[in-house]
Amino acid sequence: MRLLCFVVLAMLACAPAQAQIGNFLRGLDPNKALDIGKKVVEANKEFSQEDEIQLGNGLAAGLLGAAPLHKNEQVQRYVNRVGRWIAAHSERADLPWSFGVIDKETINAFAMPGGTVMISYGLLKRLQNESELAGVLGHEIAHVVQKHQLKAIQSGAWGDVATAVGTEVVDRKLAGTGAVGQAVRLSGVGQKGVELLTNGFLLKPLDRSLEYEADRMGIVLAARAGYDPYGLVGVLQMLAQVKETDEAGILATHPSAADRIAELEKVVPQLEKYAGQSVEARFRASVK
Repeated sequence: MRLLCFVVLAMLACAPAQAQIGNFLRGLDPNKALDIGKKVVEANKEFSQEDEIQLGNGLAAGLLGAAPLHKNEQVQRYVNRVGRWIAAHSERADLPWSFGVIDKETINAFAMPGGTVMISYGLLKRLQNESELAGVLGHEIAHVVQKHQLKAIQSGAWGDVATAVGTEVVDRKLAGTGAVGQAVRLSGVGQKGVELLTNGFLLKPLDRSLEYEADRMGIVLAARAGYDPYGLVGVLQMLAQVKETDEAGILATHPSAADRIAELEKVVPQLEKYAGQSVEARFRASVK
């Protein structure tokens, strides 16, 4: 089964997917063809910016249903102000950016497609100044700018197609009577976001290369906004000291802090001339 699924994946990678799937569907049972065809449509969908925003809203709604916002309004306004300022220096400044602090002790931060970013209070209170906050938010903003989560969602949809097709190949060869999985049923793009959260999408790690890319772009965005680009390095040094037994979700979904620092060492020195403020006093007045 694994070999046959690998062959199908290889086929998908070597030619236009729609044509290959179309050829494969000829001769299938109509119901099976319809099921796989629906998965193909979902996987091949090009998300508009509005779709992306709605998808992110669904993810955010699901997240806030499980972890409410921290009740300190001053903290919320402060983080939102810093985040919006950094996002304004990105290539997607036109998105409806929104930043919030969730009331969780877990050390984590999340970016949703469309411009919603959440940071846990457990992480926020461990930061030392505003440049460190800018480093964290810059990293998450970079994920949105580069559409990393959106690409992961689309990649997952193609995985569903490959699974359905691979299962059907095995059924034909071995039994001929196997059922293809249920067709995807969505009540809108926002509902898709809720379903993704329910399935643990935000807890799944992105490819390491994407995390490194978000680090690099994040410090550039922070520097553009006038912050010390070493802020993110300070955060990573703090994370390196956190015990793995602590509630540190970010440690489970990202490369090690040491590896991330090593990657940043290749680019941070080039940004030293743009180094700005750490803004410790304002951070402490707003958060501590």
